[in-house]
This record gives sequence, structure tokens and C-alpha cells, in this order.
Amino acid sequence: MAGGFGTVFTPEMIMATFDGKAWSAPSFVPSDSMQIHPAAHVLHYASTCFEGLKAFKHEDGKVAVFRIDQNVARFAQSSAALCLPEVDETLLKNMILDVVSKYKDMIPDAPGSFYIRPTHIGTEAAIGKAAAETQTSMQYVLVSPVGDYFSTGEKALRLLVDDEHMRCAPDHGFIKGGGNYASALKHIYKARKEYQADQVLFAPNNDVQETGAANFMIFDGNDIITKPLDESFLHGVTRNTVLQLAKDQGFNVIEKHITVEEMLEHASHEGCEAALSGTAAVLASVGTLIFKGQEYSVGDGKPGSKVRKLREALNNIQWGKAEDTHNWLTFVK
Repeated sequence: MAGGFGTVFTPEMIMATFDGKAWSAPSFVPSDSMQIHPAAHVLHYASTCFEGLKAFKHEDGKVAVFRIDQNVARFAQSSAALCLPEVDETLLKNMILDVVSKYKDMIPDAPGSFYIRPTHIGTEAAIGKAAAETQTSMQYVLVSPVGDYFSTGEKALRLLVDDEHMRCAPDHGFIKGGGNYASALKHIYKARKEYQADQVLFAPNNDVQETGAANFMIFDGNDIITKPLDESFLHGVTRNTVLQLAKDQGFNVIEKHITVEEMLEHASHEGCEAALSGTAAVLASVGTLIFKGQEYSVGDGKPGSKVRKLREALNNIQWGKAEDTHNWLTFVK
């Protein structure tokens, strides 16, 4: 696709508004602009959350959205945690399916896809409500045709391990909200500038958590080790998917808290691999961990076969090349 990931959009998006009492009927509107009041709650008090999911075109021409119910449920959870108006999950699901259906001819062939971005924003015009929730809101679904994330080749990522800072407030990590990403940006920018790192792996109080935009897991022998779910980090849909496929393939999935020292010990083992999971890349290999100015290779420091095998297994379900035994695909009419 022309431009960077997520910079090209379908001509229209689909939108619905909440007036304080009820949701409006969804409507298609141009995707390149919208009108909100300069005093809108979202612009001053960050009342916004979003989702990221994908739709795929199969070889037989059918179009399927991957794990729509799980993403819609998380969207509703994030909205509630930010005191936004209650999400009508059926309404949102239908909005997603309707906009994908209308523009399905724009979906690139595999490994391309539609990247789908449902967004919820507080719209009440009231700059005196710093300590109060918005009474009105807008939700819209943007759609972006995207190409192969690994079109320029797969490389092992470099992560700066930060045990001094938090990605976000510890009881807000499970929210997919704009404020959480903003609070991590200065640390990511510094890591890229000073260490040529691709991302920051946050480990406050010596608790290895996640990066600024993806979940983290480490592969040592037949074990896959990752942090157990709590409020401090995002409950990734891709993370959940990968761990289920790993169990299907006979891996021993261990959800436990690990320290930086334990992580580095695992990384030193022959054949060890690590990865970041997320909607965009699915599963991306990590080759180097940078901690206190020293670089540590994960295994041989190269993209690993275990990570690649799991990514291919997930992709094959998304692309309709493998049986969807977990009913993760929702087909578009």
C-alpha cells in the first residue's frame, strides 16, 4: 500500500452518536473529517478509547473479520473504565461488519488486510468537567487497507528494558485508551534516540510487563512464559490467540510474574526466543534486550522458528488456509 501502515483509508467511515439518552442510528460519513466542539471532553480530559482488529479476503472471495466479539467486548470494557457512555455491543459489531461489507472490494489479497479502528470519544462541550464524565459521545469505525507488515523482511527487534518507569497508571493498563499510549511515548522516543531500540519493555518494580504497544512473551525450550492478566497491562486479543494456538501445538504455557534477571537468564539459554504480540505484526521476534547499558542476545539474536511457526499458524486461520477450530472468524455478507 502507498504510505505507511494505517495512513490510507476507505472513502467513508461509519459513525453513531450518543445524546445523553440513546445511540443514534449509524450513518456513513466521509472518513477524512468530522466536526466536534473545541471544548469537547476528549480534547481536554482524554476520554477516548479504541480497538484494532482485522478483516481478511480469502481465496474463495469470502471476507472474514478476526475475533470481532473479543475486540468489541474489550472496547466496551475500556469505555466503562473511562466513564464514557455505555457501549451497545450489538450496534458496534454491526457497524464494523457494515463498513467492511460496503468496502470489501478494497481489501488487499493476503497477506494484506483491512485494519479496523473502532474509536469512542467524549463529545460534551464542557471545559469545567475535569472531575466529571462526559454525557455525550461519538463512536466511529475507520478502515485502512494495509499490506504485509513484513514486506521489507523480518528482523529481530531491539527492546530497551526499563525498570524505572511505568507505561501508564498501574490500574489503567488494561484499558486500550489514548492516554496510555501517550504516557509511554517519551520513553520510547528516548530509547530510539539513545539506544536505537525499537520499543521499550516496561518492568516497573522488577516486574516484566509489556512494551508501549504490544504484549511480551519468552520461549524457552517447550515453555512459553508471559505475565498473568491483571490491571497493569493490556489484555491482548492476539496474546490470547497465540497462547491458545501454542497449547494446541503442545507448548507448555506458563503465566507468571518474572523479574528482569529471570528474563535475562532465560534469554541466555540456547534456542531461546522472545516475541511481541499485537494486531499489526501478529507475532514479531525479539533478538536483543538492552538493560542498564548492556546488550543481551535472546538465543542467537535472530528471528526464531517457534515464533515464525505460531505466526504462520495464526495467519493461516485468518487467511482461510487452515480450519477455524475455535470459531474466531465472522464472515461478512
